[in-house]
Amino acid sequence: MKSVLLIEQSNMAGRGFLQEVAPICDERIFMLRNGRWQMMAEPLHFDRAVAGVGPAASFAQAWCSANLKEQLGLIPCAEGGSAIDEWDVEDTLFRHAVSEAKYAMENSELIAILWHQGENDSQSGKYKDYYKKLERIVNRLREELDAPEIPFIIGGLGDYLGKTAFGMSCPEYERVNQELLRYAKNNENCYYVTGERLYANPDGIHINAESQRRFGIRYFKAYDSKNHVLEPLKDEAQIVKTLCEKEHTAAEKQYLALERFTLGKMSLEEVMKILM
Repeated sequence: MKSVLLIEQSNMAGRGFLQEVAPICDERIFMLRNGRWQMMAEPLHFDRAVAGVGPAASFAQAWCSANLKEQLGLIPCAEGGSAIDEWDVEDTLFRHAVSEAKYAMENSELIAILWHQGENDSQSGKYKDYYKKLERIVNRLREELDAPEIPFIIGGLGDYLGKTAFGMSCPEYERVNQELLRYAKNNENCYYVTGERLYANPDGIHINAESQRRFGIRYFKAYDSKNHVLEPLKDEAQIVKTLCEKEHTAAEKQYLALERFTLGKMSLEEVMKILM
């Protein structure tokens, strides 16, 4: 099995509304939960009660479509509302992520780290020392995980920020994006993924579910091509549609049916027809 570490704040953890997109269910995609690999289901993270759709599920589905005989495990370690200072290498969030990744690496090969952070540092001139803080985190991550060349994929902040609702608290998001891109361009095996033309929930700060699906495809494009994604992909919406419309296996159909039954959305008679 291969694995991917997911870190930083709420737009990696996911706040997209679950009911707005088709679920992604694939028996070859797993998530690390309670020390065990379980079949992936969203929300991947439970950092907050409002956790929802993030970019990792569509990244994983795209990866599995390109690696038909492989399995992928996702290691959810993002924390909503966290500033980059809270991810300092001596602090809890960093240490927890390293611990989870090392545990996952006992029976999987870590192939990438996905990062999305910066909204909390998009004001009061915090961008000025963002680069050196990010550099310290990435260098120590690679050292701790003994993975000096592991791809580090950096998601840019959405260009909807600074316009409405809570997004108004991020007036310097473009400056943070400049630092993220500069870091990615200056360091090997680091790739930047644009947040252009993504759309927000009504709160004006969290990426909506449909955009998160497209964002995950951009993350995968950067990983797969080993290059920056500096503009939206022309066919990303169609790629998402194709991935989400794939025919489910018998095991996946049973998993989805049991989930609906447990949530009170399907009768016993209906679920038994699928399980038998």
